[in-house]
Amino acid sequence: MSPTAPPRARPRAATAGSGGATRVRLAAAPAPRGARDPRDPRGPRGPRRPPPRRTRHRGGDPRRRLIALAVVCALLFSAVVARVAVLQGPESERYRALGESQRMRSVSLPAERGAVYDRNGFELAMSVPQTTIWADPSAISDPVRVAGLLAPVLGADPAVLTQRLSREGSFAYLARQVDDVTAERVRALDLPGVYDMPEAKRFLPSGDLARGVLGAVNADGVGSAGLEQVWDEVLSGEPGTLERERDRAGRTIPSGRQRLEPPVPGDDLVLTIDRSMQYAAERALADAILATEAKGATAVVMDSRTGDIYAMANMVADEEGGPPRSSRANSALVNVFEPGSVNKIITIAGALEEDVVDPGTVFEVPDHIQVADASFRDSSGHPTQRWTVTDIMAESSNVGTIMIGREAGREKIDEYLRRFGFGEVTALRFPNESAGILLDPEDWNGTSIASLSIGYGLAVTAMQMLAAVNVIAAGGEYVEPRLVSATIDGDGERQPLAPAPRRRVVSETTANQVRSMLQEVVARGTAKSAAIDGYSVAGKTGTARKALPEGGYSSDSYVSSFAGFVPAEDPRLSIIVSIDEPQTQYYAAQVAAPVFAELARFALRQYRIPPPVLPDGVAPPQGSSTSLASLVADER
Repeated sequence: MSPTAPPRARPRAATAGSGGATRVRLAAAPAPRGARDPRDPRGPRGPRRPPPRRTRHRGGDPRRRLIALAVVCALLFSAVVARVAVLQGPESERYRALGESQRMRSVSLPAERGAVYDRNGFELAMSVPQTTIWADPSAISDPVRVAGLLAPVLGADPAVLTQRLSREGSFAYLARQVDDVTAERVRALDLPGVYDMPEAKRFLPSGDLARGVLGAVNADGVGSAGLEQVWDEVLSGEPGTLERERDRAGRTIPSGRQRLEPPVPGDDLVLTIDRSMQYAAERALADAILATEAKGATAVVMDSRTGDIYAMANMVADEEGGPPRSSRANSALVNVFEPGSVNKIITIAGALEEDVVDPGTVFEVPDHIQVADASFRDSSGHPTQRWTVTDIMAESSNVGTIMIGREAGREKIDEYLRRFGFGEVTALRFPNESAGILLDPEDWNGTSIASLSIGYGLAVTAMQMLAAVNVIAAGGEYVEPRLVSATIDGDGERQPLAPAPRRRVVSETTANQVRSMLQEVVARGTAKSAAIDGYSVAGKTGTARKALPEGGYSSDSYVSSFAGFVPAEDPRLSIIVSIDEPQTQYYAAQVAAPVFAELARFALRQYRIPPPVLPDGVAPPQGSSTSLASLVADER
């Protein structure tokens, strides 16, 4: 048998002492952990502190961490690639342009402005290269010193220059369009931050000739008045561009990028104006202003067949007593006046066209007539006369014309005023051109039918009035006036403009009837001073009181005008002369008609217009001047 372990000893009672008394002694309980044995000579100690629990760290899987890191890196790399793709793709141009804008600086190069020529090729306006001085204020450390050096050279105020040199930005004008000597003196100063550039300046080789017609350009080369403004887009061309790459300090990088887009010069203009005719017209008007002590004068010379304007002169008296000068304003198109008796042409032409009268219709004409609450008189008293329509025109009878106008009626008077071109601007479309003043028939009063018939109660420009008279010269057609005949492009090719349009106003029969009446005005009527030896002249005088701003008419201020054409049988020249406020004399026959004759003589010679061929036995018309027919024949 296998031995078995002895059983665990149990506590038992121990006997001690005499007398047989029994004492039980229990086994001692184990001491608590950490407690000292009482028998330990070191004495008792407190409870034993349990040792800190150890946390067991389990190591992660390194493969997972590597995979996570790889994913993160892949995402970051993808984002970088995507951004690079965007920068190199759709947004590449924007960022490239942004970068260039920080380095590139662009300078506009003005185009050379086209020249303006007269009909014979003489220059009336041209651009000449000049030099403009400018500065980069950001590159100037001492504006006061630089201004002090530049002021005496440029003839400028040092304080003004200092202000310009001290402003923010990188560009400031110091002097525009200076001469070559001044430019060289500035360059000799060699001032950092001060530069020059070419810039053209407009010059008028003939001085103030046709100044109001040509107009002007501003310092930037933009048309600001006259034909320079009307044709600015054609004349100015297209500006160019110079781009330069600069560093952060604003200095040009020598090896940097540069790009030049050269400017495209503007086209030239060829006018219908004749420089010689223009000069003759201005000189004649200046003489008339001095002779009559007038405020100003206007004249227009036009080709009756084409509407081409040979001369458009506007002269004014000098306020300081000097010689008359060319007006800045083109008075022939922007100023208006009441035409007076010249307007009788339209009243009578309308009545003839409507068969209300004929040239031989007789009227009993007194020297005055009552219309509504106003009395109208002829210029001089006379007994009642039996005058035909032709007589009424030749004598310029106010009363007779009013009687004809009343026969035609208000609707027809208004209709023909508009058909002859009143109340609207011409095809010239000149800056600030006036359409005149023409009331609507609904706004007429009781005397309007009378006043309008004789040229009062409406206002016209000299150009409007001449174009209306030219209807008779052109056989009943309205010919639009024109000032420009062609342009010349950059290749030197001439580009003719379309001829002036025409429209029918009255029949040729009516035009011929009125033409004959106007010949009588010059031959035996109120305009004998417009006659020219060897030529028949047709025309009409007009002497009108000037309206007052407060209403009514002045008793001593007049506008005296004459409009007509020559030769009457085959009109080639239509001319109007208007004298504003003549003082010494004021009747148109005295002040305007003689100037017409002077201009007509010059033009007949200038354009070699021969006198009409007359039937055998018919004497040529006689005037008060030296025979012109022989002069023309000699020149041919």
